[in-house]
Amino acid sequence: MGIVSLTPAMKQYVEIKEKHKDCILFYRMGDFYEMFFEDAVTAARVLEITLTSRDRNKEEGVPMCGFPWHAASAYITRLIDSGYKVAICEQVEDPKEAKGVVKREVVRIITPGLVIDDDQLSAKQNNFLAGITIKDATVGLAFVDISTGDFRAIQSTDLDFFFNELAALDIREILLPEELRGSPFLKQLASLKHDCLINYLAADYFDADACARLMEDTFTSVPFNIRQASHAAVVSATGAALRYIGDTQQSRISHIRTMEWHQTGNYLSLDDNAKRNLELFVTIQELKKRGSLFHVLDETVTAMGGRRLRWWLHYPLIDPRKINDRLGAVEEIRDRHLLREELRKQLGAVYDLQRLGSRIAMKAANAPDLVALKTSLQQIPAIKERLRELESPLLQSLTTGLDEMRELADLIAKAIADTPGPMLHDGGLIREGYDAALDELITIMRDGKKWIVALEDQERKRTGINSLKVGFNSVFGYYFEVTRTNTHLVPADYVRKQTLVNAERYITDELKKHEDTVLHAEDKRKAREFQLFTEIRDRIGAQIDRIQSTAARIADLDALTALAEVAERYNYCRPIVDNADRIDIRDGRHPVVERMALAEGFVPNDTCLDMTGSRCMIITGPNMAGKSTYIRQVALIVLMAQMGSFVPAASAQIGVADKIFTRVGASDSLARGQSTFMVEMTEVADILNHATPKSLILLDEVGRGTSTFDGVSIAWAVLEHIHDAPNLGARCLFATHYHQLMDMTRTKDGVKNYHVAVKEWGDQIIFLRKIVDGGTNRSYGIQVAKLAGVPDAVIQRAREILENLETGEFDDVGMPKIAQPKKDAAQKNPGQLQLFASPDEMILRDLQDLDVLNMTPLDALNRIGEWKKLLK
Repeated sequence: MGIVSLTPAMKQYVEIKEKHKDCILFYRMGDFYEMFFEDAVTAARVLEITLTSRDRNKEEGVPMCGFPWHAASAYITRLIDSGYKVAICEQVEDPKEAKGVVKREVVRIITPGLVIDDDQLSAKQNNFLAGITIKDATVGLAFVDISTGDFRAIQSTDLDFFFNELAALDIREILLPEELRGSPFLKQLASLKHDCLINYLAADYFDADACARLMEDTFTSVPFNIRQASHAAVVSATGAALRYIGDTQQSRISHIRTMEWHQTGNYLSLDDNAKRNLELFVTIQELKKRGSLFHVLDETVTAMGGRRLRWWLHYPLIDPRKINDRLGAVEEIRDRHLLREELRKQLGAVYDLQRLGSRIAMKAANAPDLVALKTSLQQIPAIKERLRELESPLLQSLTTGLDEMRELADLIAKAIADTPGPMLHDGGLIREGYDAALDELITIMRDGKKWIVALEDQERKRTGINSLKVGFNSVFGYYFEVTRTNTHLVPADYVRKQTLVNAERYITDELKKHEDTVLHAEDKRKAREFQLFTEIRDRIGAQIDRIQSTAARIADLDALTALAEVAERYNYCRPIVDNADRIDIRDGRHPVVERMALAEGFVPNDTCLDMTGSRCMIITGPNMAGKSTYIRQVALIVLMAQMGSFVPAASAQIGVADKIFTRVGASDSLARGQSTFMVEMTEVADILNHATPKSLILLDEVGRGTSTFDGVSIAWAVLEHIHDAPNLGARCLFATHYHQLMDMTRTKDGVKNYHVAVKEWGDQIIFLRKIVDGGTNRSYGIQVAKLAGVPDAVIQRAREILENLETGEFDDVGMPKIAQPKKDAAQKNPGQLQLFASPDEMILRDLQDLDVLNMTPLDALNRIGEWKKLLK
């Protein structure tokens, strides 16, 4: 359809859409948002709303769909979650005053990485937008959550390190230079962040000089030299993100004031495999929060505290001093039970100050947001009062940093109504008594409406029409309504305005005069309230630094209080954390598994790892006995201790680890064309190439994806390398079914054997779940198979084969004993002897074992006859 055939409103739509081709355009028409053409087709499908047509009677009808403007939030969320951008196009002039088409403009673009409304966000999870560039083999990464104001950046020449960090972050949208489209880097990025929206921007977005200027205009402090050539990659990534935010939000982002350098060297490193295998945030199989470590620890009562706890779990500390500062704060709050209850109650009344502050600074906050800010600020004095009773240095520093901002709370209390509506142009926002001009308009409205009510009573008496009433609608304004049966009583000064089925509507000069007074007062009141509200919001927005600073301290306090609550509720102990190499855990428990309803209860276990006699623990035992649970619980206890949490144990001494590596479970990576064994070996290679003497390594069933001899060989060599390599020598828990590895203790001083205790009862086994000294040469695989419900015939046959293997390799005619069937089975199927070896192999093995010098000619003929039968 050519543009000349469109109506003026549709021409305007097409012109605006042309500037926002990559967005679904929400075009405001009265009380509705409308979508047209391709946007309508897409939105109708994604939002499951009716697709209709404008000018449907014409052959070239325009596809369209829409919904009431007040329902936009839910629809925006669905589009954003599906990876689309949404451009909000509003009417920016009063339709009553418009000459021709109402002026409209895009006031904001919402993308997956630029969401600020609470109902479109996960409360306890960040929502990052990331800019990424590559310059001279250096990768720059800048990531920002505009809903909180957090802005961090990092650069690296190590791609493995970069992708590991990227995997840890809650990134929803990525900005890349157009030149990276289709590159190998992009393919690896897309496989890692397949659920992210990726935008390709023009090269000028990443121009280093322009980006440096934008950073200087935006940030009050930057943790590196912007103009230094060595930082060109991170400067370009940062500037691109800032410019993209400015282009989409149509305003300066005043709440983004500072930039932090993402100092990963200060934290315990956990790659994506470790976080997944340890189920820190979601379970492996169902990808649910319930059943994860975060679910157990998250007793926070504010959204800010939940995000802070999540960050601590992503990035545990490695500095014992900082760790013990957190532990000291957790201990003091844990020990003060009544104070902790009061503190949690007060914190629970604090709204999300970070996101409230951001919306206020971005001029997106409404009146209920300001009331929520007031309610939150009113809790600060009581929180500080509680904290003054505590002596922990960390808690004292938090107390000092809490800003009560009484003048802001008082301003909101004085100016904003107690229960204002969310709409800024509907009135009801400002409290009476705050502004004299507004109060005068309210009085005029109130008195005018009272006068109209009195007029209704006056006219009933004057006309004798008892059913006469005063009504109002937006088309005619105020009117008198008289039923048809009483029209003969209508006075001569009544002017008929509208005829209904059973009534007539009239106006008078006197009624119109007062109508003009009331309606003008109401319009002026709404305009005055909006003006006052924006002034108040701007005054509060100017204090965004104070709001953000206090919000950060509330987040810390809530996270610490949550850890204290968990410590008392689940009987955790305070660990001793130092720089020693020893990990000594007494009666350690798995924090997640022990919370499950286990019929047998959870069995605690000890762990002792050091750099001398017990550097590497080889743990043998049957499947289902608890080897994997045990090695995971050791890693989780170390991780919890280093994030500043008490741990599930009777006592624990934790020598800090710089990295935790896991090789647990087996899975194919079909998308990358990798088999289970290739995935396993790739992960093992990563561990061996990146672990250090301070690392903690968890290996579960290394080598099981290939043949037994290959697997044993690889497992032995891997463990030997971890023990011997000069750049390694790390603490390691090695769970395996390969009993041959137990012999390593004879040659390696730092290797020690352990096994999971099992009690045998007839042909049954009972898992005792206890880790004890020494190895075991039994895997109890057949008993486990029986427990799993494998048919008895298979179980019996497996026992026979096991016995054959344990008593010797060949029988007296040179046949492999593993293949010897039961006699009745051999009679029914004499060919079963060939199950495990070919006839050629059997004959060759038989020849090797022949004692030719002691054979008689008859023996030789008989043996040749047997070989001939075998070949047939």
